[in-house]
Amino acid sequence: MTIEPLPCVDVVELLTDYLEGALDPATSARIDAHLAQCPPCVTYLEQLRTTVNDLGSLPAQTLSDSAIAELEAAFGDFHRPPAS
Repeated sequence: MTIEPLPCVDVVELLTDYLEGALDPATSARIDAHLAQCPPCVTYLEQLRTTVNDLGSLPAQTLSDSAIAELEAAFGDFHRPPAS
């Protein structure tokens, strides 16, 4: 059986769920297949893992209310590019 490839933009969008084990087996397999052929996405995954590990160990109270507001604003303004 051939696994339908995923483009990088879709892989990047799904990596958080992938790391959390929240994807169905078929989607995880498609990501695994993509990662086996895409070094830039592997690098991004490693960076995401490092970020999650580093930030996951910070106590929440270390972020000021203004820092939280700035982060929420930055992510709130993020728009996914249209699919090609």
